[in-house]
Amino acid sequence: MRPDRIKAVRPGFRNWRTSGSFLSGLLLCLMLAPAPLQASESLDEEGQAESAEVSEIDAFLERKKEREEELAALSRDIEVSSDRQAAIAREIRALDRDRETLNAKIISTSDTIKVLEKELTDTERRLMSLGENEDAVRLSLIARRDVLAEVLAALQRIGKRPPPALAVRPSDALSAVRSAILLNAVMPELKVETEALAADLAELQRLKSVIAEEKNRLGGDAMRLAEEKSRLELLLSAKRQEHLKSVKVLEEEKKRAAQLAEQAGSLEELIANLEVEIESAREAAEKSRQAALDAKRNASRNFDPFADPGRLAPQISFEEAKGRLPQPVAGTLLKDFGQEDDFGGVTEGQSIATRPGSNVTSPADGWVVYSGPFRSFGQLLILNTGDGYHVLLAGLNRIDAELGQFVLTGEPVGVMGATQWASASTFGLGSTQPILYVEFRKDGRAVDPTPWWARTEEEKARG
Repeated sequence: MRPDRIKAVRPGFRNWRTSGSFLSGLLLCLMLAPAPLQASESLDEEGQAESAEVSEIDAFLERKKEREEELAALSRDIEVSSDRQAAIAREIRALDRDRETLNAKIISTSDTIKVLEKELTDTERRLMSLGENEDAVRLSLIARRDVLAEVLAALQRIGKRPPPALAVRPSDALSAVRSAILLNAVMPELKVETEALAADLAELQRLKSVIAEEKNRLGGDAMRLAEEKSRLELLLSAKRQEHLKSVKVLEEEKKRAAQLAEQAGSLEELIANLEVEIESAREAAEKSRQAALDAKRNASRNFDPFADPGRLAPQISFEEAKGRLPQPVAGTLLKDFGQEDDFGGVTEGQSIATRPGSNVTSPADGWVVYSGPFRSFGQLLILNTGDGYHVLLAGLNRIDAELGQFVLTGEPVGVMGATQWASASTFGLGSTQPILYVEFRKDGRAVDPTPWWARTEEEKARG
């Protein structure tokens, strides 16, 4: 063997031995990755390793379920401290409790709650995605456990029988050349695998850090949401105290409305019977007709129809409100108007999946003509919005609006429950989230609500 060939091979081994970044990555992998398998394992031991890998995958699936439950608990179990509740109560008592001030504060608080609910939902989605990425990296490391075993076995063999040094033992030149050739053939591949493993471990650490930050953000937003909901409850209580209608008359009308709901065969029949049998519904119909006439007289005026929180009737007709109305809840549209439902029919409204306990606001100015349970719809709220239009909100867990009450656009009227309330045929099969069903009716017939909704900034950006 020529000496120049020996010198040409020998530096490759020396460069590998002195490669600090490569050895550092290798050491990091060996320390943090799952324990490697021995090179001399039998086939039975390999089978056991595969079984262990399957069990670890099952463990990851269990971790995913636990993560979902943890996210739900983070926002569900937060309670406002007694000191903070007392401070909010003092703030409400200090308000000038006239109708205009209360309405403005209620709508403002409700808008804040909607924003916080959307931010919480977005944060939870990011956390779930980050968790899935973390699991993917872990599974990648487990899947390459054999590579780690090869790396460790190679290093162990090199450590026990290192290549001979020619300066000390020139007689072993042939052994040195063979060792150098073997190392040059094997080490580039091992280096690539080790760097990939080190990159996975670095990504794992980064994901853990980002997940911790997102959890902190989620906890802070959940606390703010709990405080705003406490404030809204006190504001609504203050407004109810200002309601002048006799409790006795209200209870009698509720009972009569419940009887009509039991007898009605359809929503159209229920609405027609209410406006004949219930005084507050008759008054609402008359007020809506008068409001429509007043709105026509003001049609030429250029003004914001929702600016006055002290208004007692709609400032514009329902037809003119197209493209201006806010969505009643923050959520995801599951089924749109006119789509086929799961039982061969066609949907007459929109189904929106919401967060558990989400606030529901009135999408338009109108009078409450029905408030209570109706067949498979759960808790149903019907608003007379004038011009022969009615807005129906169904699937609520609790309704905060009373019969005969005039509610403003954006004013909270109820709360969603923890799970789906109404029947799957109406709301869309397969969802376990609370679902709000929204329906617009003109002279008793369902119409598409889409033209009435104001476009969000995201929708405007998409064009």
